Amino acid sequence: MHLMRKYVVMGVQGSGKGTQAQLLCEEYDLVHINVGDIFRWHVQHHTKLGAQVRRTMASGELIGDDQVETVVKDRLHQHDWNYGFVIDGFPRNGRQAEFFLETFDIDGVIHLELPDEEVHRRVLNRRLCSRCGMDYNLIADRPEEEGKCDVCGGELVTRADDTPEALAARLREYHTKTKPVLDIFRRKEYVVTIDARPDQATVQRDIRQKLGL
Repeated sequence: MHLMRKYVVMGVQGSGKGTQAQLLCEEYDLVHINVGDIFRWHVQHHTKLGAQVRRTMASGELIGDDQVETVVKDRLHQHDWNYGFVIDGFPRNGRQAEFFLETFDIDGVIHLELPDEEVHRRVLNRRLCSRCGMDYNLIADRPEEEGKCDVCGGELVTRADDTPEALAARLREYHTKTKPVLDIFRRKEYVVTIDARPDQATVQRDIRQKLGL
């Protein structure tokens, strides 16, 4: 007998949101909905929405609430999630949180907490292959040969937006926007806060324990 479970996962960059969502989905037959991935798919497949997103990003703006809400609504209405979902990358602000709660009853919000200095350590150690786009983290998965991609031998580079200044700005924005979202969810007593510093398995165990799985 499967229960229907609907979760939101929130956490700063580098907190392992995607990985934790994936692990939870595999174990409990849930569907991982990553809002950023949906937008990337639209951009790659040159859809009408993709064109809008590309224009928005080219002008340095953020994708508007209406667009994000529409995409999330459409995605959830596909109903390919028989037993539930874990949504990652939404809601990003108070308005989206209110909208989400009006539309869907959720069973829990997983808040992965990572101190800013640990975010700096993790994110500033990320490298990207300039040729094939493979991701490396110099702490966790170093390449065999310094500065070279294990897959295609391409040169490893720092992401353009992974400078200490850019990261500090992203963190400030994250904290400003996330706090109201968490406050809205907390009024409904949904939030479990998890220390995201330990290894993946420990974090996953904590999540399951706190959600009573």
